[in-house]
Amino acid sequence: MPCQLCQRPIDNLTEHHLVPRQYTRRRKLPTSDTVLLCRPCHKHIHTLFDNHTLARELNTLAQLQAEPRLQRFVTWVRKQHPEKRVRSYR
Repeated sequence: MPCQLCQRPIDNLTEHHLVPRQYTRRRKLPTSDTVLLCRPCHKHIHTLFDNHTLARELNTLAQLQAEPRLQRFVTWVRKQHPEKRVRSYR
């Protein structure tokens, strides 16, 4: 199954909550929808954005895909071999 962000075929995908669980738990809200992401995409999202920004501004897959800083990373990571270890820096 491919990563829903970079579309690379990855065996082990992680579940990304579109509204962070920390945000929903504090407000006693139900957990949000999730998307399946490869580890590099998931890690890079949390490297670039804090939970408040993710909850308020980037809480749909379309909003994540449209974010310019994330688009640059996705464009690059699509060219990488699925088994390559990718580091995320601020």
